[in-house]
This record gives sequence, C-alpha cells and structure tokens, in this order.
Amino acid sequence: MTSSSVPISSPSSDAGTLWTPARVLVTRSAAELPLGADIVARCEAAGVADIDVLSGDRLPPLRAENDRAAYALAKRTLAVVVAPPSKRRLQPIPPSADWRIDLAQGCPGHCQYCYLAGSLSGPPITRVYANLPEILAGMDEHVGKGTITSGTAERSDEGTTFEASCYTDPLALEHLTGSLSTTISHVGTHDWASPVGLRFTTKYDGVAPLLDLPHGGRARVRVSVNADEVASRFEGGTARLPRRIAALRSLALAGYRVGLTIAPIMPIPQWREAYGQMLRDVAGALDDVPGLDLTVECITHRFTAASKDVLVGWYPRTKLEMDEAARTRKFGKYGSAKYVYPKDVMADLRTWFAAELESTLPAARTLYWT
Repeated sequence: MTSSSVPISSPSSDAGTLWTPARVLVTRSAAELPLGADIVARCEAAGVADIDVLSGDRLPPLRAENDRAAYALAKRTLAVVVAPPSKRRLQPIPPSADWRIDLAQGCPGHCQYCYLAGSLSGPPITRVYANLPEILAGMDEHVGKGTITSGTAERSDEGTTFEASCYTDPLALEHLTGSLSTTISHVGTHDWASPVGLRFTTKYDGVAPLLDLPHGGRARVRVSVNADEVASRFEGGTARLPRRIAALRSLALAGYRVGLTIAPIMPIPQWREAYGQMLRDVAGALDDVPGLDLTVECITHRFTAASKDVLVGWYPRTKLEMDEAARTRKFGKYGSAKYVYPKDVMADLRTWFAAELESTLPAARTLYWT
C-alpha cells in the first residue's frame, strides 16, 4: 500500500462520527410507545436541550426566511413519529433487494448529490419510527415472495432480502434510536420460513454497537465509498473515507457479510488513479479477514430535473457537475426522465471498474452496475 493508504486499525473502540440534532419533535402517539420514550432518553443523554413532545400527531410547519433557511433548519431537526400503514407497506427495491423496509426517513448527511432530493417532498426533516415492532412484524408475510434475489438464480443464495437504507442511513441514527441493532438481532434470531437477508448501506463509522449482535450471518452491511476527492468535497457531515473503510474491516471481522456501494461514480479528472487508490485501500483493510464475504454494487451519478432544482437550492455554491447537455436523457420504468453519462463514458467506466475489481479485489462479487 502507498503512504496515503487507509490504516488497518479499526475505529470500533470509539463512538464514531455522531450526529446530534439541535431540535427533537416527538408526536403524542410516538411518545406513548416504549421505543419513542427510549429515543427521547437517548437524545437527552446526547445533550439535546430542545425536545418538544407534541400534543398531537402532526408535525408543526418549519418557519424560516427562505427555502435555504428551511433546509438548514430541517437538517438540524429529528422527528420521532409513528409510521403509518402506507410507510409499512413493503415495496420491491430493484436492483438492491426484494423488499424495502423503512426504519426512518431522511438523513443527517449533507451529500450534494443526495438521491432523496426530488423524491421526498417538503423540508428534509429526519423522521424515525417509534413503532418498530409493528414494522418488523410485517416482514414474515413477504418471505419467499421477492423477485430481485429470492426469485432469481444469480442471487438466490441471499434469500429474501430486505433493504433498510432506501430512504435513510440507519447507522447515522443508531446512537439515537437503537432501531438498527434491534432489526439486526430480529433478523438474526427470528425463525423464518426460508432464508432471509437484511441489507443496508452507510457512510458512517459508528459500528461498535453492531459488532457483538446475534446477526447470524443474515445481515450484509455495505459501506458507501468513493474516490477521496468526491467523498471529501460532496459528502458533508459523514465519516471520512478512511474511517468508513476501517469500519468495514471491523464488521467483516465480526462475521458480517459486507459490501461496497461505490456511488456515485463520477469521471472526475484522474478518476482511474483516484478510484484505484480507494480500491487498494479497501483491499489492504480486508486482506487478512478470514471467511470474507464481499460484494460490490456500482452506481454511476445521475440526476433528474426535479432533483437538480432541489439540490441547487440546498447547495447554491456546489461544484457538482449537473449539465444536461453533457448527459444522456434516459426514461425510467414509469416514464420519469433522468440524466446519465453518455454511452461511451459509461462503457469506459464500466470496463475499467470490472478489470480493476477483478485485479484488486478478486474475491469480491459484483452484484450490478447501473
């Protein structure tokens, strides 16, 4: 490894990169549930002074001078709510997993390419769900009924998969909720009708609470990684890349199935050197892990007209490239248009990553490229 490589030592002995909200709103119904009360206690222990238990179940409107101020206020706010039936209704989430399971909605990170922009309405308050037992109880009826992993020959070994990071980063909130640990333990110890796998992706490193859980080999934790320039410039409020990679090592040593979510891939200047160094850092961190089970998911950068408008409003000085003229317009399954890299750029990226992954991380299994 070069002198810039990530150290092998793990951050598992410290608390990691933790978010402390400035304000916590708790709906009446959430406060009446055991997990809601526990979240309030955790927030108090974290030093949150402004905790407001509401008289009803409707969150008050955020009052700010402009949209940018409303965004900033929302990003400092945590809401503890009860997930309604519509949020508990599991949906397929291709190409990642059979079903999406939501422990929360929203994320405290400040990623300037945020995939939630344009897909979630209103100010981006992070909402955590206090009725977790009800959410977990809904998993049983979906086992064996998926089409992404359990219904395909290529990934049937993963069983019925449940993705917990579609609308949030659950590890970013774990110190305030404990919901992720509860979910991992439930999946690891529950008597399922057929094989089941829990999946989530994170940009955070506070993995210490997860290391001794009875995960039963049924959880795959993917760490979101990128070229250091992309991670440093566009992923504010998250753990630094070396700490994420060290956390990946800790999880693998604890027997978890692990993975890399390389996203969003961008053809920045000298991108081959930058992504190559990142992959070598990962290889160095994992090279002595016994029984390593490593997957890779590659996601190139894309945006929609709606998400671009939202992101430019949130980050008016962003240097993120979102030039429609330099992209190819692609229509999704339901007719929505997104801007992706042109075919020649995409082919160049995909060919290089396939060869580099085979060379640098030969034990890794690439699940998809998109």
